[in-house]
Amino acid sequence: MHSKPHLPAGRINTISLSKKYFCMKYWSKPQKITRLALGSAFLFLLSCFPVLSQAIQEAKNEAPVLEQATLSDVVTYAIKNQPVIQQSLIDERITENQIRSRLADWYPQINFNYNLQHNFIVQTSIIAGNPVKLGVSNISAAQFTLSQQIFNRDVLLANQTRKDVLLSASQYTASNKTDLTVNVSKAFYDVLATTQQIDVAQEDIVRLERSLKDAENQYKSGIADKIDYKRATISLNNTRANKKSNEEVLKAKLEYLKSLMGYPSQKALTISYDTLQMEREITLDTLQNVDFTARVEYQILATQKKLAEATLQYNKWSYLPNISLNGAYNLNFQNNQFTDLYSKNYPNSFGLLTLSLPLYQGGKRKANTKAAEWAVKRLDWDIKGLQNNVNSEYSSALANYKGNLTNLLAQKENVDLAREVYEVIQLQYKSGIKTYLEVVTSETDLRLARINYYNALYQTLASKIDVQKALGQLNYL
Repeated sequence: MHSKPHLPAGRINTISLSKKYFCMKYWSKPQKITRLALGSAFLFLLSCFPVLSQAIQEAKNEAPVLEQATLSDVVTYAIKNQPVIQQSLIDERITENQIRSRLADWYPQINFNYNLQHNFIVQTSIIAGNPVKLGVSNISAAQFTLSQQIFNRDVLLANQTRKDVLLSASQYTASNKTDLTVNVSKAFYDVLATTQQIDVAQEDIVRLERSLKDAENQYKSGIADKIDYKRATISLNNTRANKKSNEEVLKAKLEYLKSLMGYPSQKALTISYDTLQMEREITLDTLQNVDFTARVEYQILATQKKLAEATLQYNKWSYLPNISLNGAYNLNFQNNQFTDLYSKNYPNSFGLLTLSLPLYQGGKRKANTKAAEWAVKRLDWDIKGLQNNVNSEYSSALANYKGNLTNLLAQKENVDLAREVYEVIQLQYKSGIKTYLEVVTSETDLRLARINYYNALYQTLASKIDVQKALGQLNYL
């Protein structure tokens, strides 16, 4: 009997009722009841095994594994599992709770104090020349206090800047996501470039092995000398060594990509890609005008300026008084006999309005206000500097993109030409018209043309990402 891995919620009640029914029907047959109970327990545990496995995996906090990782999958995975992003999200939660803590001061503050005191020696005072004991041996007091802030610049600053503080935290997270997207994408393309070099080398090895066999046959037949055979062997050995070297380099690049993604290092990562689709994605509108306000860096500076302006206003409020209301209700118990301490209460209560105003602090308030004004002006220059940097960054990224695109188109044409030359020379060599040296040269040209094409393709895609970042199109706000 085969049990399903997951039972619907309704099946649990059905199994429970069925079990109850069988227990009532076969009450007089304990052996059958025992078998049925054991079988039901076994099936229940078997059905719960996937759920238990998932719970254990979640308890270990293991990241999931990607079967076929496209660029989109890799970026999404990185944003979800990269420690830097998770730390940024945690910083947002910390900021939210810090704001709640600050704003809690706006609410009434209610406190309770209790104390119990025993005087071993009651205080004595001299009154009219006579010693008189003041007080009793046992004292107990309970106090309820209430305070309410009416005007407090610290609480007022927290209330006015809470949205900007939360926005600033989310903007830093968005900035980290943007940087991570760029780095992961470039690492992904770097892995693809090395993978393509390995694939090209593998195809060359198959072709060179065939050429080596042809050269060996011609040597044995006396058609060609031993030089062609040796040249074919040299080319094959070099290609195999190059392939092995790239395979080792690929391991390191995959580990770097995993580290950027937050991917388990002990798990395999299989890259999935479509070269034709990538070729269709290389196009980019090069006539776009750069708008530095779309950059997350500008938005971060704009928020910081708002917070700096709020800090300036906060320092100006230092000339205003702090006003608060306070009240208390006290329960006072006094008695020389401890057992009768709480038999009688002598309560008192009060209300208090407090106004606090520093009159002179040695110029501290004025200095803080000036410093806040300079901080606002400095942020203006930070924004101006960012604008200049964005324009320069966009110009550089666009120039690299255009150069890589031109190189890509040239390399694509070179691949077609090199393949055509190789096929013609290969036929001419078999016909005895061309030497094997020309075959080797044409093979080398074809291999380099293909490698250069793939490198140019991935460099173009990487430079396109730089252009998109400069334009502020990679935005996670």
